[in-house]
Amino acid sequence: MPRTIWTGAISFGLVTVPINVVGASVDHSIHFYQYHLPDQGRVRYRKVCELEGREVPQDEIGKGYELTKTQVIPITDEDLANLPLPTAKAIEIDAFVPLESVDPIRIAGGYYLQPAGQVAAKPYKLLVAALSRSAKVAVAKYAWSGRERLGLLRVRDDVLVLHAMRWPDEIRDPTELLPPPTEVCEKEIAGALALMDTMTVDRLEGPEFTDRYTEALARIIEAKREDKPLPAVEEPKEPARVLDLMAALQESVSKAKVSRRCQARRLHELPQPKKKTTARKPPAKQAGAKKTAGRRPRSA
Repeated sequence: MPRTIWTGAISFGLVTVPINVVGASVDHSIHFYQYHLPDQGRVRYRKVCELEGREVPQDEIGKGYELTKTQVIPITDEDLANLPLPTAKAIEIDAFVPLESVDPIRIAGGYYLQPAGQVAAKPYKLLVAALSRSAKVAVAKYAWSGRERLGLLRVRDDVLVLHAMRWPDEIRDPTELLPPPTEVCEKEIAGALALMDTMTVDRLEGPEFTDRYTEALARIIEAKREDKPLPAVEEPKEPARVLDLMAALQESVSKAKVSRRCQARRLHELPQPKKKTTARKPPAKQAGAKKTAGRRPRSA
């Protein structure tokens, strides 16, 4: 069972849905530690008071807002817990919008919202049904980690998902990143669309959507653990200079088609051994029946 990160309620008009917030994703990354090279001792960071020059225990550490270099306004956990904010204990739905109206750049990590007990089951199910039938998402506000945040509520497999959203003023203006003025002809756009069609898949599944970096790192760690030679490194191919955009698109389409055929062939070949083993017995029975039938005229 995933660990509960936060406990509160969804406020939906006059409807309240008690919920527990749990993580929606799992980190499979390989993590490193820093260590002292001569003796492999762990390197640790210590919290030191800059005035006394000594390490301080956790119970002597507090939060504060630095008003000036010599004046700090202390903020306690109790202050944060009793913020005069309606979203301090609730995810307050403000509006419902079509999903396509939300710029994906504003959407951050996701969390599952679990109904907290039997009393939450019906209002939870009601909100799930309403969101599913309307094909809309809810925009809500909530307070986490010392600030009020904007969130997006949607349904995934009959479970409510909360996505953290960035406020409009947190998104940088990309205008200065635009390329120099240039023209793209309709033929080139058609070539790019053809390449997109060739590379389109129904679902984000399959070997091309695995974390190859973590897999390669695991192979290196395993080789070092067993004192074996490190895996050979594939030389990266030099990117070809694009002299003719249309020729590059056409070649890309051809390569993508070949790649898709190879993947389809591999997927088709995987279950073949099982089919052969299960299909051997019925023909044997039929063959035996034919032989018996063939012997009857001779015995007569």
